[in-house]
This record gives sequence, C-alpha cells and structure tokens, in this order.
Amino acid sequence: MIAKMSKYDFVLYAGQSADFIERLRELGLVDITTAGWEPAEEDRQLLADIEAHVKAEDFLKAFRTDERYVAGQPMAAGTDVFGEYTALQQRAAELKAEIGRLSKIEAEWAPWGDFSTETVGKLATEGIVLRFFTTQKSTFERYEAEWNESYNISVIEQTGGTVYFVVVTRPGDEIELDAMEVKLPQMDASAASKRIAQLEGEVSGLDAALSRCADSVSVIEAETAVLKERLQGVKVQATAKPEADGALLVMEGWAEKETSDKVDALLDEYPNVVYIKSDPTPEDDTPVKLKNGWFAHIFEFVGNMYALPKYGTIDLTSFFAPFYMLFFGICLNDAGYGLILLALGLTMLRKSKTPTMKQASWFATMCAVATILFGGFCGSFFGMSMSEWFPGVHFFDFQNKFFTIALVIGLVQIIFGMILKVALICSTVGFRYSLSTLGWVIIVVSACLAMGLPLLDESWVIPFFTSSSPAFYAALGIGAVLMLFFNSPGKNIFVNFGSGLWDTYNNITGILSDVLSYIRLFAIGLSGGVLALVFNSLAAGFVPEGANIFVRLLVMIPILLIGHGINMFMSTISSFVHPMRLTFVEFYKNAGFEMSMRTFEPLRKLNPVSYTHLRAHETVLDLV
Repeated sequence: MIAKMSKYDFVLYAGQSADFIERLRELGLVDITTAGWEPAEEDRQLLADIEAHVKAEDFLKAFRTDERYVAGQPMAAGTDVFGEYTALQQRAAELKAEIGRLSKIEAEWAPWGDFSTETVGKLATEGIVLRFFTTQKSTFERYEAEWNESYNISVIEQTGGTVYFVVVTRPGDEIELDAMEVKLPQMDASAASKRIAQLEGEVSGLDAALSRCADSVSVIEAETAVLKERLQGVKVQATAKPEADGALLVMEGWAEKETSDKVDALLDEYPNVVYIKSDPTPEDDTPVKLKNGWFAHIFEFVGNMYALPKYGTIDLTSFFAPFYMLFFGICLNDAGYGLILLALGLTMLRKSKTPTMKQASWFATMCAVATILFGGFCGSFFGMSMSEWFPGVHFFDFQNKFFTIALVIGLVQIIFGMILKVALICSTVGFRYSLSTLGWVIIVVSACLAMGLPLLDESWVIPFFTSSSPAFYAALGIGAVLMLFFNSPGKNIFVNFGSGLWDTYNNITGILSDVLSYIRLFAIGLSGGVLALVFNSLAAGFVPEGANIFVRLLVMIPILLIGHGINMFMSTISSFVHPMRLTFVEFYKNAGFEMSMRTFEPLRKLNPVSYTHLRAHETVLDLV
C-alpha cells in the first residue's frame, strides 16, 4: 500500500533557513520539494566530490576482499584518508601507464635480441650507423641479393613471416629499401623488461598503503555523508521561493501522516516559522513511500525496477506478487533447478547483512519454492521424468496440455487487472467514470464463461449461461451499453458512441495481443525442459558401451555439470525477465497503473556519528 502523506507549506526568515534545515534533518521525517533544481558551477564541483568519495568507498570495500589486502593497518587519526587514496590511485595509474608503454617497447624489440642502445649511440658518433628495418619474408627473399650488393645487411631474426634486419651505413647515407624502418627506442627489450619488473614491484608496494586506506574507509564514509548533507541544504535553499525582497523563504514539505504529529511538535516550538498543513491534491507532485507486509515487501524489489505508483492510486505489488511467483515457477519448471536456487537463496539469506540483500535473498527463496512446487507438479527433476521413479503418481503433462492453460492464466490476470482498474477509478474520480471499463469486464467475463469454459472441457458448461442463452446476450448488451455510451460521462451521447467504437477496436486488439503474450510462459518452460533432456541424452550417449560405473560417472558428470549449469543460468534469467515483462506491460496496462517519479526521501542525518574527527579535513572538503 501507499503511505498517506501530509503536505506542509513553510514560511520563515531567510536567515533561519540553514538552522531550520538542520533541525528537519535531525528529525528525519520531512521531505522538502526541490523540483526544478539546476546545479550552479560550485554545485557541480560538490556533485563531483560526492561521486569521487562514493567511488573511493566502493573501491576500498571491494579491495578488502582482494588477495592483495593486508588487514589490521588503519591510518592514524586525523589523516586525510581520501587525499591519501587519491594520491595512491594517481600514482598507480601513472605506473600502470608507464608499464603499458614499456610492455609495448618490450614486445616490439624482443625479436631484435639483447643489445645496448648506448653502444649503438657510441658507434654513431664514430661514423658507424645501425639502422633497423622489418619487411615481409617474401619481399626480403626477392630483393636479398640486390640489397646485399648495395648495403651491408645483417639479418637478426625471422619469425611469423617477418624478417628483422640491420643495415650498417655511414651518417647521412640514404637507404632505399622496400622495408619499414624502425626508430631506435631509448632502451632495448631486456632493459624494458627489467624496468617493468621494478615498476610492478612499486605497484605492489602501493597495496599496503591501500590496505590502510581500506581499514579507514569509515572516515571516507563520514566525509561522504557530510557532503551529501551539504548538497541537501544547497538544493533546498536554491529551490525555496523568496518573498518580501528576499527576507522570507517559502518551502514545500511532505511527511507521513502517521508521523506528522512529531513534525507539528517541532514546528510549533520553532520560532518565527509559519506553516500550513493540508492533504495532498491530485495536482500535487506528492512523494511516494510504500508500506507493505512481509510478503509484498519482497516483491517491491521487482516493482521498483519499473516505477513507483502515483500517489492516490493503488499499489499493485501485493496483487502481482503471487502471479510473478507462479510465472517464475512455470518458466523454470524443474524441481532440481528449484532446489539449487533454494539453497542459493537460503545461503544468501544467512549471510545477508543489509536490508536490500535480505530482500533479494527472500525473493530468490520464494521463486525457488514456486519452481520446486511447479516442477514437482510436472514431474521434472534435472530434465528427468519423475514418472519413471513414481509410476503410481499422475504428473501433469506440461508439453501437451499447458499451451492452452498459459492463455487462460493470462486471461485471468488481465481480467483481474481490469477489475482493479475499476476499483481504482471508483476510488479516485467516482463510480460513473468506471462504467466503461466495467462494461468491458462484463463482456470479457461473459465470453469466457459462456464460450471459453466449454473449449477447455466439454463438461464445463453453465446450463443457464451458454453462448445461445438469453442471459449471455443480456450480459453482452449491458456491457456494450456501458462501454459505448458511458466512456466519457457528461459529454454528448454521439461523442461517447464514437469514442466507444474507437475504444472497442483498441481494446479488442489490445486484449488479444496481451493474452497471446502469455504463450511465452509455455515456450520458456518447454525450451528449458527440452535442453535439460538434451544434455542428459548427450551425457548418456558419450558413455562407452559396457563401461563400469566409475567410467560412466567420469564421462557423464562433467557433461551434466556444464550442460545443466548453462541451461539453469539461461533459464533463470528468462524466468526472471519474462514474468517481469508480463507484469509491467500486460498487467500494469490493464490495471490502469500510473507511475510516479518521486520517492519519499526525507532530510536526515546520513551518518549519525560525530564529525569532530573531520575538522582536520575542512580545507579538503571546503566545509566552511
């Protein structure tokens, strides 16, 4: 569900704004509207500083899991950890760039062997010049005799169809050869290799300093919090509306209705602040916060990938969650794969330390349970048919029966979405505005009951409600009247009729295409099962005839592990993505989902620790 919000309009003296924002931050319950904020030049620098600090945090936290990390060496109190990290990264980048340059020299001059560039230079001062050339082997063999008559040539190496040779000449002599001359580097391959080893040693030496930075990453986290809080203040003050020649500021704020009494208490005791508290209107850009129970909260993970629902509408998370679980289980459709996913989810759950990771772990666990149940229902275990193990159990024939059922499931979810849309319209603008959608619900449900049920099973016939019964035609007539003449209450009847006809075409084609989209549930589940069966057959086919159990396992296990590993990875991705697509496109559309791009983000202390240890870094952070 969507948390109820209270709207606040604040009026205060401009000189109070910084302190007022700080008090709201300490309270941590008020979201100040900052829509339309455009960063100034100094603000862009602040954003860049925040980004740099966040990247430093991420790198150092990842470095603590690296084998190069040496624990137990935190930096001394008062050390500029971020500055030290920045210097180390800059030095590491310089060293790696130099190593890259020298590696190129080493690779280019390795065919020339060991020689001294100093000796080559000394020979040049004494009138003996060595010039280095490369050419294709075929070209060299064609002109070798001719070149030897004119020049003093010495072949150094022939490799990969290329000839490396040196021409000994005097200073100023011109050489005309069908070959590419190579400029003499400052060092040969051997010297470059030795220098690379030295630089790599220096890079390794930086690891100890980076380890100390990683052990002190909490200092950078605290600095990041200060910078982010500073950005909050900048955005609030920049978007506040000045009044009375800048002496007053007007701000808009939001708080959850259930905690608004605490906000009222603060505002009542704060001096020289006037506020107006009201309920949000449809015209307001009200921030959204979801407050769901345990089960629905798990699937907020999915809904947030698309968008939050608009304030005043319905949060669809609890309604699509059971469908998503079912769709995931249908697509993966193997009890063996589900057991592996369950083990992974439970392991993640045991090791999770953050709310986000716990949410993702529960999500994986719930989807695994759905996969185990549906895979067991269909009798599939790592591509093997469980009916061979339990001949007395009647498993569901997925391949031959589920195609039609997939369409039925889609139709059920679409009708459910349309019913939710009727409820949404009734709660927001009134019952009469929902009559057109209600008409479509009546028509679709009537057609499904009278015509669809007998197609699934001849015995599923409602005696008084068949395709030829008066009750069926009466229901179609009621639905048609509602959808053709009540789609735009208050408008001319002919305008409504024309609009209803246009909506009829769009809805018929739309519902048809939406229902057909659910065939993907059958296709994905079938493809994964077929691939699992193929890998099982492939493993059995490579076993030599008459082989003992040891040989059979030696041959089959690698094939099965690789094959099922690939299949499970690809099938799990498909099982995650395609139910999400059905949710966001088919279900959301028919349920009348409206998105909000604004999340409830109250001003708060981002890091509640004391910042006294940051005073030494004020010049770095530019906090003054």
